Amino acid sequence: MANEINRRRFTAHSVVAPFAAATGHGIGTANAAEVGDNGLHVQPWFMETFLELPSDKQEVETAGKHLAVFFEQRGCPYCREMHTVNLERPEISDFVKTNFGVIQLDLFGSREVTDFDGEAMEEREMARRWFVNFTPTIVLFPKGDVEQKRGPEIEVIRMPGYFKPFHFLTMFEYVHEEAFSRIDFQRYLQEKADRLRAEGKPVEVWEN
Repeated sequence: MANEINRRRFTAHSVVAPFAAATGHGIGTANAAEVGDNGLHVQPWFMETFLELPSDKQEVETAGKHLAVFFEQRGCPYCREMHTVNLERPEISDFVKTNFGVIQLDLFGSREVTDFDGEAMEEREMARRWFVNFTPTIVLFPKGDVEQKRGPEIEVIRMPGYFKPFHFLTMFEYVHEEAFSRIDFQRYLQEKADRLRAEGKPVEVWEN
């Protein structure tokens, strides 16, 4: 199944080694993003909800958007990179906040979250249930009825680590356009790059 391949086997040169749980290894950045009381980098347009994912999904879809769940953790250098590089670009942040409702969860958090199948648990338990082992991990969902299933059973695709800006934006475009119903992400990414090059536009594969 195409979605299964996208979700579980996607790899690309865009992925920087993610920040594993309970490690001190990482990268440095000159910028300092705004940090919330829980130590996570935050965006003012992230959703503030009761973390009942079925109702959150319904709310964002009523607004014509897709739901995205960001798993991050305190002290994660790649999460900081995502906020201070990718989400500092207006073309990226504007696209994401216009077309997605974003819920941020803490990999080690204790807030109660309700999964799509109605099961409630702490954030850290939800991370284990969804097979999230490092940060950042972004899980993207399709619109429509989820039929009382767990998150991993319905997700379209996930970003398993930090993606460079071009790949990061392209994955959100892929889900927004619902291109996953007809093509795998790697081919979609290549077609976009080829199209931009044909138009004489730069394709920033490696650059920040």
